[in-house]
Amino acid sequence: MNGIRLQHIEMLNLLWVVPVIWALFFLGWKKRARALRVFIDAGLLDRMQTSTGNGRRYIKAALILVSAVFIIFSLTRPAWNEKPETIERKGRDVVFLLDVSRSMLAEDLVPNRLEKAKLAIEDCVDRLQGDRVALVAFAGTAVVKCPLTLDYGFFRLMLDDISTEGISRGGTMIGDAIRKVMTDVFDDQARQYRDVILITDGEDHDSFPVEAAQKAGEKGIRIIAIGLGDESEGKRIPVTDEQGEKTFLKYQGQEIWSKLDADTLREMVNATPGGKYFNVATSAIDLGDVYTQLIASADKKELASETIRRYEEKYQIFLAVGLMLLCIEMMIQERKRGNGIA
Repeated sequence: MNGIRLQHIEMLNLLWVVPVIWALFFLGWKKRARALRVFIDAGLLDRMQTSTGNGRRYIKAALILVSAVFIIFSLTRPAWNEKPETIERKGRDVVFLLDVSRSMLAEDLVPNRLEKAKLAIEDCVDRLQGDRVALVAFAGTAVVKCPLTLDYGFFRLMLDDISTEGISRGGTMIGDAIRKVMTDVFDDQARQYRDVILITDGEDHDSFPVEAAQKAGEKGIRIIAIGLGDESEGKRIPVTDEQGEKTFLKYQGQEIWSKLDADTLREMVNATPGGKYFNVATSAIDLGDVYTQLIASADKKELASETIRRYEEKYQIFLAVGLMLLCIEMMIQERKRGNGIA
């Protein structure tokens, strides 16, 4: 057996309870003796002390005190028999590629496409099982908001900060965003275990998104596309002026109606191995289910391994002894049978 390791050694501070219990026993015995002397004559008192058995009283007190010591020691979670254990962390690299163009402000999803997408990503992150995640926002250009990380807290902070004002250049360049992911987020070492979750309304301004998806597919990158927005009539894009009045975005005097371009997204996912398109349109998004179905169940690579020292916990032994002593104490009768005074 290796040396004992106390994993919660601070629990030994509770040992101050033991002398307190002893003091309470001692004071109780003194008070009891004084009370008996007041009400009972000396001869009868001697007979009662013989019938109660001081020795048994002391044994019962000792059992309680020793039991308290064992129970307190068990709270320190003593452990021994050190064994090295290697822990492997496996997962996939998942990039959330989020459209932050002005069209994502359309309100065919409540409160709008962009905020609905952010909530869906939050739900998805809650279900992650050790995968590294990254966040890339794009409109006319693409910006890496969060590199690949296992720090989900930092990822959430970056996600909360996402808005349509975060990208200076307007428009929607899905192809450029895919190329940004390939050059600035993923490396060329692994040809698999990599996913891009593209969340967009599919509108693109001549950035050749299908060609970019084909290049990604050649590198083993899978694209999972989530299409947001009304595919038939579309929706106007709200803007708020300096006076706080709500109007709608116009181009050359005409209001702009944003529609979901599902055909482009379908072509993109078909160009990547195992790609999948989800036509959310104006219904609810459940990225958590998407993650569970397509990513959590897929092959994973080893992201990190670590060897730790693990000890076998033995607190059960000390707890059992303490409880056993309490049971013995309860079974011992303080009075001697047959000699007591009724």
